[in-house]
Amino acid sequence: MTYAPSPTAAPSFGDHLRAWRQRRRISQLDLALEIDMSQRHLSFVESGRTRPSRALVLRLAEGLEIPLRDRNQMLLAAGYAPVYGERSLDDPALAPARAAIELILRGHEPFPALAVDQRWTLISANRALTPFLALVEDKSLLETPVNVLRLSLHPQGLAPHILNLGDWTAHLIGQLRRQIASSADARLRDLLAELSALRPSDQSPSGPDYGGVLVPLRLQTPVGPLALFSTTTVFGTPTDITLSELMLEAFYPADAETDARLRQLAG
Repeated sequence: MTYAPSPTAAPSFGDHLRAWRQRRRISQLDLALEIDMSQRHLSFVESGRTRPSRALVLRLAEGLEIPLRDRNQMLLAAGYAPVYGERSLDDPALAPARAAIELILRGHEPFPALAVDQRWTLISANRALTPFLALVEDKSLLETPVNVLRLSLHPQGLAPHILNLGDWTAHLIGQLRRQIASSADARLRDLLAELSALRPSDQSPSGPDYGGVLVPLRLQTPVGPLALFSTTTVFGTPTDITLSELMLEAFYPADAETDARLRQLAG
C-alpha cells in the first residue's frame, strides 16, 4: 500500500508572528512593552493558545513594522479578511498619488530621478535620465519590465561606464541585503544572487571619497565624468500596498563640475 504525503500545513498566525519577531530581533518582553500588553498574553498568542483579535493583529504588525502585504497574510492566518488593498497605479483612486510622483520627478530636472517598486522595477522617470539610458549597450535590458539594479550592474548595461564599479556594486548589494532583512521577499533574494554573480573582482575604492560621508555614483558620459549621490523618498502614510512599496530615487550632483555637466546634458 502506498501513502500520499500529507500537504504541508499553512503557517499559523503564531508562526508568522514568531518569524517576524525573530527577524526584527526583538524579544517577547520588548514587543509586549512596545504595544502595551502583557508578555504572558503575547506568549499565549504566539503559541496558539489564544486567538488574537483583529485589532491586536494590526497592533502587533504595526509594532514590528511589517510591510502591508505581509500584514494581510497575518490577518488571513488569524482568520480575518485582509484590510489593505492593492491597486494598479492606473487606478483612478491613485490618480492624486500618480500626479504627485510625476510632479516630483519633473520638478527634479535637470537632475535625474526615477520611481521604482520594492523589487526595483522602473515605474517612471524624468527626462534627465534619458542620456544615461542611451549608454546601455544591450537594449533588451530596457524592455519592460526594467529592473534598475540589473540595468546598473549588468556588463552590457551601465556597468562599463561606472568608474567606481566596485564601490557602487557593494553599495547596491548592501542596500538590497538590508531590504531583504526588512521584507523577507524571496524574489529579492533571487535578484541578490543574480547581482552578486556580477560583482567585480576588484573591490578596492576608486576616486574621491567625498569626506567619507556618502558613496557617489561616478559615471563616465559623453560630456565627461559625473559624480552623483542619491536620496530615497517614500509615501509617509500609505494604506495601499502599491503605494507602500513605491520609492522615488533622486540623484544630485556631488560637485560643481557634475552640476554644470548635468545642465549641459539637459540642454
